[in-house]
Amino acid sequence: MERALGLMCGAGALPARVAREAKRRGFRIVAFAFGETPGLDGAVDRLVPSSVADIAAVLTGLRAERVSAAVFCGRLAAQELLQARGDAAGEAIVARGGGGLSDAGLLQGVLGTLTDLGIEVLDQRPFYGDWITRAGPLGGRDATAAEEVDVARGFRIARRLAESGVGQTVVVRRGRAAAVEASEGTTETIRRGLGLAGPGAVVVKAVAPDNDYRFDVPSVGPETLEVMAAGGATALAIEAGRVLVLERERAVEIADRHGMAFVGVAGDRDGEA
Repeated sequence: MERALGLMCGAGALPARVAREAKRRGFRIVAFAFGETPGLDGAVDRLVPSSVADIAAVLTGLRAERVSAAVFCGRLAAQELLQARGDAAGEAIVARGGGGLSDAGLLQGVLGTLTDLGIEVLDQRPFYGDWITRAGPLGGRDATAAEEVDVARGFRIARRLAESGVGQTVVVRRGRAAAVEASEGTTETIRRGLGLAGPGAVVVKAVAPDNDYRFDVPSVGPETLEVMAAGGATALAIEAGRVLVLERERAVEIADRHGMAFVGVAGDRDGEA
């Protein structure tokens, strides 16, 4: 008997990719769509339009379809659960998660609720295939020796930044950090950092060692590379096995077109485990 997978879909194209890989792995897929999900309808066994304002209906659907595993994907923010006011099931999740004071608390509320239903929440990464970074050059060239020095410096900073829960991205030029990520996100950090550093900087993205890949897969994509090219950056380095490259083929093409190095870095490349 096929195992039923509940695909909890935020907006964007990622759910369709996850669905295709899940189907290849033999799952029967029931998709609960919380946003616009192009290409998803033909890739799943059942598509259920859903709302964070009616979590009770989602839980009923999971039970009815005998879902035993779930994967979260697409753009779906934990804080959207706060819209569930007036929905007893949603309010119970929020209360279980500490009242919505933090994303981590809300996600623990979701996890506990699904666990009570006998549903295992799976790591997203196996369902993204080669969009999860491998070690080494992803495009046409590797980092130069000078870029490697800045990459190593960037990772030492970015890993500490990620461990602290502040951000994941650092812009470095000639050994000096021009910008570190805070609440503005990767793209705005890059734009700000390149505005300060000028041409020739590198961008590094690291991930906290305890990142929960059931709910969050840090990513870069074509927009990241376009912003870097506009600001004169020469290299993007991201953690191998831990960062998702959205629209990988297009992202690599942009890097190659602008002569940028685009590399996946293993944990020990900067001298750290």
